[in-house]
Amino acid sequence: MNRFVLAGTGSGVGKTTFTIGIMRALMNRDLTVQGFKCGPDYIDPTFHTAVTKRPSRNIDSFMMTHDIIRAIVARASRDTDVSIIEGVMGFYDGKSPLSNEGSTAHISEITNSPVILIVNAASMARSVAAIVKGFQTLDEKTRIVGVIANQLGSKNHFSIVKTAIEKECGIPVIGYLLKDAVPAMPSRHLGLVPAIERGDLDSYFDSLATAIEETVNIDQLLDITRAQQLEVSSSIFDAQPERHEVHIAVARDAAFNFYYEENLELLRAHGATLHFFSPLQNEEVPNEAQGLYIGGGFPEEFAEQLAINEKTKNSIRNAVSRGLPTLAECGGFMYLTEEIINRQERLFPMLGIIPGRVLMQDKRAALGYREITGIEGNFLINGETQAKGHEFHYSKYEGEHNSPAYFSKSRFRVQQEGYLHKNLVAGFTQFHFASNPQLVENWLKACMEGER
Repeated sequence: MNRFVLAGTGSGVGKTTFTIGIMRALMNRDLTVQGFKCGPDYIDPTFHTAVTKRPSRNIDSFMMTHDIIRAIVARASRDTDVSIIEGVMGFYDGKSPLSNEGSTAHISEITNSPVILIVNAASMARSVAAIVKGFQTLDEKTRIVGVIANQLGSKNHFSIVKTAIEKECGIPVIGYLLKDAVPAMPSRHLGLVPAIERGDLDSYFDSLATAIEETVNIDQLLDITRAQQLEVSSSIFDAQPERHEVHIAVARDAAFNFYYEENLELLRAHGATLHFFSPLQNEEVPNEAQGLYIGGGFPEEFAEQLAINEKTKNSIRNAVSRGLPTLAECGGFMYLTEEIINRQERLFPMLGIIPGRVLMQDKRAALGYREITGIEGNFLINGETQAKGHEFHYSKYEGEHNSPAYFSKSRFRVQQEGYLHKNLVAGFTQFHFASNPQLVENWLKACMEGER
């Protein structure tokens, strides 16, 4: 099969542009393509999924063990022709300036995947070879097999860059894009994902594929990215011996769609049946639900509709008051507060389960990994349990309560975070269950105990 990492020399070099365009170009050849994204980002996997028609998967060497990463890649790739792993930031950028941990380079090593390096060659000639050479030699365990040049001035410029890199670095330059060859990537404003899901960007995806097929040698790309299928004897995603026949309601629509695919897979592996419902469509929590999951997303983008959908609001209020073990992450946490105030200072009443309100702001409020330690009484993550997750939002919570859900450790501090009340756990952090599958066990057991 083919499997490769599309890496960049830095952020903004064109990784997502080339990933989407190459995916579409390969799909045009009737190949089955599987997407992966290094790191915790939700937006880029949404692009991948829209293009490939297969759920894209996050792989992250901070939140997951090496074996779990390999299991995710092996499981998702086993019925595909090509697997593309989109990198994050610069190739070697990760948790520490002294190691590859958490970086794209680390993922390429863990998955034994060849690397295509994307470099911005604007205003450079032979100097580009020095950049590529540095990336080749910084860590001998990495395997850069080809280069794509971006932001070139002309076809002649490409010839110069190609000649320099191939002579000095001994690897092929398989293609390029000229400046302004494709439309600019749409803004990563939070309203982007609903636009993707509506199909608004299909013509954009097609234009990328057309441009890339003209100047990137797809046949050569496939020739140099052959990779062995990863072998995994067993994994945490296989059906577990101790299974709990539990029904979990999952809010999923354009307003709530930030779920790590492996979180859902782990719930299923432990015996849960998932029932999806849409707050935007004013749907109620399914009657058979024994637990409730409201993930992140864009409630502020749809606040007006969510505010008037009383059937859904009453249904969720009743589910929480009945004691259904409920996890509400980021957007779900916002939805459960008393009100959301958008950037235009309009106020929209939400569920009122959590005291306080959420204000949207232009300045980012939080970004980064979180190491979570539980608090006694938390059905999901108690005082003896730890897990990892991620936080990214522009919203700010204002309110007073003395019921934190857990301790959250970032690079800079440890603080109490979230809201805990009986069987409700809510907060801005989005957990990755693969960091500690015990959370799934805890949740499903709590659901079963609630039925007694």
